[in-house]
This record gives sequence, C-alpha cells and structure tokens, in this order.
Amino acid sequence: MINGNTTGLSKHILSRLESINEISVDREDYLSEELIRLLCEWTGQINREISVYLSRRGEILDVSMGEHDQVSLPDKGLRRSETRLSGIRCIHTHPNGSGRLSRVDLNSLWKMRFDAITAIGVRDGAFSDCYTAFLNPPGESEEPYVIYGPVPVEELCGPALMREIRRRDPLIGIPAAVRPSTEEDERAVLIGLDDHGEGLASLNELEELAWTAGAEVLYKTTQNRKAPEAGTYIGRGKASEVALLCQSRNANLVIADDELSAAQIKNLEDILGVRVIDRTALILDIFSRHAVSREGKLQVELAQLKYRLPRLMGMGIALSRLGGGIGTRGPGEKKLETDRRHIHRRIHEIEGELEKVQARRGALRAKREKHRIPIVALAGYTNAGKSTLLNALTGSDVLVEDKLFATLDPVSRGISLPDGRRFLLIDTVGFIDKLPHDLVEAFHSTLEEVVKADLLLHVVDAGSPNLLEQAAVVRRVLRELGASQKIITVYNKMDTVTDPAMLPVEKPQAFLSARNGEGLEELLALIRENLPGQTHHLQLVVPYDQGTIRSLLHEEGNILEEEFMEDGVRMVAEVDDALYGRVKNFVKMV
Repeated sequence: MINGNTTGLSKHILSRLESINEISVDREDYLSEELIRLLCEWTGQINREISVYLSRRGEILDVSMGEHDQVSLPDKGLRRSETRLSGIRCIHTHPNGSGRLSRVDLNSLWKMRFDAITAIGVRDGAFSDCYTAFLNPPGESEEPYVIYGPVPVEELCGPALMREIRRRDPLIGIPAAVRPSTEEDERAVLIGLDDHGEGLASLNELEELAWTAGAEVLYKTTQNRKAPEAGTYIGRGKASEVALLCQSRNANLVIADDELSAAQIKNLEDILGVRVIDRTALILDIFSRHAVSREGKLQVELAQLKYRLPRLMGMGIALSRLGGGIGTRGPGEKKLETDRRHIHRRIHEIEGELEKVQARRGALRAKREKHRIPIVALAGYTNAGKSTLLNALTGSDVLVEDKLFATLDPVSRGISLPDGRRFLLIDTVGFIDKLPHDLVEAFHSTLEEVVKADLLLHVVDAGSPNLLEQAAVVRRVLRELGASQKIITVYNKMDTVTDPAMLPVEKPQAFLSARNGEGLEELLALIRENLPGQTHHLQLVVPYDQGTIRSLLHEEGNILEEEFMEDGVRMVAEVDDALYGRVKNFVKMV
C-alpha cells in the first residue's frame, strides 16, 4: 500500500508503484541498484517525493508520497528504545535534482532515531546525487549528526554504510549536552485564523497563555480565511506546511486559537503527526494548575469533563489506548463507552457537590445582606492587576503573578472608609476573549459574586496595546452574566502609560498604579460616592427593658462590640438608614 499524498494519481499508477514494496535489499548492503532505479524513475514521472523505510533485514516497511519539496516522514512507532537506533533507515527522493539533506530531514533523523537518512536527488527521472546522515555517538563529535556526500551509487549499494550503522548502534545514547529537549517539554506551534487583521493579536495572547501553561512557543502562523475549514480548521495545504514546520523545529504540540471539534482534532493530528489542542483546552489546563480551593478544583474538573465528553472519539493522540487495525477495534470502542459512562457519572457527582457549595455561598451572601454589608467586586481582563489592587487597598498578601489566571478562587477582604462605613472587596477570576462556555457554566456560583455585588470596579490594564478590545470583552461578559449595577472604570498600571490623554473616557473613572500605591485615595473617594446606601457607625446604650431594640440590632445590623453595663447594654454597630431611624434615640454621644 502507498501512503501519504496520493491525490490525483490513477489506480493504475498506484498499483505499479506498489511494486516497490516487493523489492528487497541484501542485508549486508545499504541499497540496491534496482530500488534506486525505480525510485528515480517514479519520482520523475509523478514529480513527487517518495519516501521508503527499510529494515536491517532489507525489507521495505513503508512507502509514502509527498509533494514537490515537501514530504512528511511518518513516525512508524518502531523505535526499539530511547537510547538505541530505531533499526530503520529512511531513503527518500528530491525531485528538484538536489540530494542535499534539509533541516526537516535532519530533525527527522534525530527525532525518530533512524539508523540513517538518505536523500537522492532526481533530475529527469535519473539519479543526480545523494547525501546520507548518521547520528553521532556521544563524545565522538560536537555535532549531533554527520553528513556524508555526495555518495556515489556504488557506495550506496555496498556494505560500507551498513557497517557504519552497526558500529554506531551500541554507542548511541542521548548526551545531556546535545539533547535538544526532553519528552516532557512542550514545544508548541500556534495556529489561528485571520479575517480582519486581528489574528496576530489573538495569537500573541495565545502565546502568553501557552507560556503560562509552561510551553515553549517556537512559531506562530495564521491563515487568512473567514471561517474555519470544517474538517481541519485550517486548510489542508496550510496544514501540510505546519506539518513540515513541526518537523523542522522539532515541535511536539500544535495549539489552535479557536475551539476545535473532535473531527478537526483527529484530522489535524493525522496530518501533523503531533498532539493538537485548542484554546479552550489550554485555558482549562491553566485553570487546573491554579485552582486551590475544593470548589475551584471541582469547577475546573466539571468544565474539563464537559469539554472532553463530545471529543472522546477525536482526541486521537491524546487519548489513544489501542492502535487501529484488525483485533483492536472492539476493545477500543468498549473503552470509549466506558469512559463516556464514567464522565457522565462524574459530571452528575460534581454538579451535586457544587450545588451544596452554592447553597453555602448563598447563605453567606444572605448573612451579609442581613447585616447590610455592601459588596464591591473587582472585575476585569486577566492580568489587569486586580489582585495587586486588592492587596494595595487592604494590605493583604494575595498571590500576585505576572501570569494569566493567577487568581481563580474568589478572595474577599473588609475595608473601612474614612466616614466609618465598611464594605467587602471581592477579587474574582479574570475574563478573556473566547472564554470557554463550559468554564462560564462551571464557575457560575463564583461569578455570581460579580452579579450580586453592589458596585463593580472594572480594572483595566491602561498600558495594554489591546486596551479597547480587552475592555469590550469584559463588558460583553458582564452583560451575558446579567450584571447591571454601577461600574467604576479603574485604569490601572498608569506608570506604564506615556500619554494618559489617549485613554477613553468612562465616567466614573479612576487612574492609579496599584503597584506603586498612586491614586488609591481617589479611588476610595469614588467608591464612597457611588456605594449604594448610607451606613452609620454607632455607639448605643440599650436599656435592659428594650430587648426588642437589641434583638433588632442583632438581626438587621452588624454588631462590632457588645458590653453589659449597669444601665444597659453598650453596643457598637453598623446600621443602614432604615435601621438608624429606629434606634437613633439610643445613640450615645461620644
């Protein structure tokens, strides 16, 4: 069978090409003149690269096709170990006449640990020249490989190159000094769509997300198209370019800037030969790393399960347990059905636990409302400086990192205003463009803190080049959540702004640098002006025969101090306007 890009080739040509599979090479020789002749003739006729895998017994294991100057060398999974050669040599043709090995070829040699890789230049259907590369044993050279060439046909068909393979095999290892990366390293290529010139900005944000998740971004590329390709997200031609890019840069991960379907993930992995994830999976991974509380971990797990459920069949490389083929399909399908039932069951369990958490959160909120404690919530784009602002206003030490989604679990701190009123300041998870729907649903109880707050502080990174777009994303998410309370726009990181006059006008608004502490007093003054309801800080003496007043203060006020004295109960309390009118006769003048 001929693999790879056989599009446009007739069945007659394919059947004749399959004759290559019938050729064998003497195990003492590297190649045979017959194989070289057939590869050159067919390369000249179809003007495509032909790649052949040969075992040490001289048997052909695979024949694949590629476009002119492009061939994807599939990893056949036949590697014997990480520190030995694979036992396979790769022979492929170059229709442009040059047999010089490309960077893609040499990266494939390293990545797949071929015995050797050989490129045969073909011109007008005949042999032009040839180059062969071997991996170097550790300590033999500073270079990871050695290239021989041009190699004449006589030497290709002799035993010298096979002796070189057998000499190197027991000596080959992976020395730390030249090892390009470890299996655990995430080396990513980012892909996205660009219709209105905004694709690069979105990819820059995706790069920051990838960095937060611990991946090294090797390359970013976009395709100019209005809508994703149904089967492969990007076009198949672009996907082939990305496949070569992954090989040339030794990438092991491709991240798409939009949410992918199961079919798109599977098809892309088939073409690219590396693991593929989308923006949603990346954000969920970051959330799973940063979740600390029991509730946060449950919310992230719920979102992950809902995301994975419809993609079980498509997450080929990520979730594969059995190879395809006769004898493996049945157990694989059964395993998928087992996974699906397990996920449904776990989703039901988590939703039940989150309902209990939501009930407790509702009880706490009711208690705060009973005591008339106003709530001010921080909302904004991720990494806008919300946690830094919370620390600056309250003197807290909430975790602050220059990473996206450093804060997942809501944090609340009490603040006293100069007029004696107190309010609760709550820091919440940051928003981001293309925020996954499953994530919004899973964090519903947490995001309720934003909806139920009395006042919102929309924190904006004033120094961001994408300020307008980020602010629009936050406003859109707030509308979707149903938040309708008054909003103060807080332009943070003013120390990074060169021309404040260029900032948009959003009344009411505050300008500050939470990191330097500049502008905090002005913000507190704005909060005092816009905080709904008047809170009175009182000291009262309630006679013992006025027990109903004392009970009323406990039920509807916030008791700060209470002391039993001879003439009554001395109380220090915070009350709203309505309660103040009922207890003002018992206020003790200080």
